Amino acid sequence: MDSAPFYDAVVIGAGAAGLFCAAQAGQRGLRVLLIDHAEKVAEKIRISGGGRCNFTNRELDPAAPHRHFVGQNPQFSRSALSRYTPADFIALVQKHGIAFHEKHKGQLFADRSAEDLIAMLLAECEAGRVKRWQPCKVQSVAFPAPCRREMDFDCYEINSDRGTVHCRSLVIATGGLSIPKIGATDFGYRVAQQFGIPLVERRPGLVPLTFDGDGWAPYAGLAGLALPVEISTGVPDHPHAPPLRGSRPPEGAGSASGRPSGRKKARMAFHEDLLFTHRGLSGPAVLQISSYWAPGTPLVLDLAPGTDLAAAFALAKARSKKRVANELATLVPTRLADAWVERQPELQRPINEAPDKALARLAEQLWRWELVPTGTEGYKKAEVTLGGIDTRALSQQTMEAKDRPGLYFIGEVVDITGWLGGYNFQWAWASAHACAQALPAG
Repeated sequence: MDSAPFYDAVVIGAGAAGLFCAAQAGQRGLRVLLIDHAEKVAEKIRISGGGRCNFTNRELDPAAPHRHFVGQNPQFSRSALSRYTPADFIALVQKHGIAFHEKHKGQLFADRSAEDLIAMLLAECEAGRVKRWQPCKVQSVAFPAPCRREMDFDCYEINSDRGTVHCRSLVIATGGLSIPKIGATDFGYRVAQQFGIPLVERRPGLVPLTFDGDGWAPYAGLAGLALPVEISTGVPDHPHAPPLRGSRPPEGAGSASGRPSGRKKARMAFHEDLLFTHRGLSGPAVLQISSYWAPGTPLVLDLAPGTDLAAAFALAKARSKKRVANELATLVPTRLADAWVERQPELQRPINEAPDKALARLAEQLWRWELVPTGTEGYKKAEVTLGGIDTRALSQQTMEAKDRPGLYFIGEVVDITGWLGGYNFQWAWASAHACAQALPAG
């Protein structure tokens, strides 16, 4: 008889999804081992939301996951999200007496600290008698493995620096590649490749966008400036079509400006805050749009959403003798107004003396600032990883690999990525719950 310890399930990865899955499975009576290579659990929970963790979102609509989730097939998430909703997780938070608040757009945060949520998850694991090995590095995974003679199923064998264990079910909850400094690795993708499970190409998501040094030089001085904007992007309808191009940019107006080509394209837009950085653009507006942006295609920004700039300039020209920059500063932040006007000589004068064409051009530049990012800040600054385990290879009811019984993938490692604002954590809870309820007892 094999002497290696046997567990009904081994969960690899002690982040949001792994902790919750292990706790839920343990509370069903399963023997569960949770393994993680890091010294601390749930680092992403710990650092998210400014240390208060945006743990879910009230506005999530399980019946329409395509509204808030990205992937080759966002509808895959519908089953799990409908069976474990934001209300379900909120009830758990309330059960543990954790105070929380809503900021805006349905985003919920812990009042005191993300540590309260981590303590809650660890308490739930204790309630399920989950055994934890941490820090513990997994050296190899094998299947099938020699298991106890009385078992009528094949086992997975996990070899680690704390020894070898066998299990009926193996759950991969190791997350993606984002924020490597807190321990992100490609372990989950390597396990998938080992067992022939297809992957969708990975790239950074919810990530700041960058521009080439010379092209961005006029705006580098705006670093730290934040303002509300409408930001949009679109992908040409033909995958091999050339990038959309605008007209020649006016002096000082960035990488590209003017109207897009008019080619039909699927567009996505967000009304959020924009943040200028030394290397490009960040803030919620850019993090959101980054998940939809395709390299080589432009962003279009309205820097004064809800304001008819042309009408405002016409009114000011008729009534005011203030300089253009001063009038513009009543509509957008002063630093932005100064930076925009100072590179256009025809606007270096009182607004009543400024040419109508120059004012019209200024209004359009601010209303439709079109520019093409050259890249992103990469996984070091990305909050999530787009792509991952191909959902076509998984059961949407159980998260089990269709062609590899007993192997499950949950959370960020799967090709389901949510918007900024608590959606990714809710996917972690929901996919973990779906998996935990489906795991068979040994």
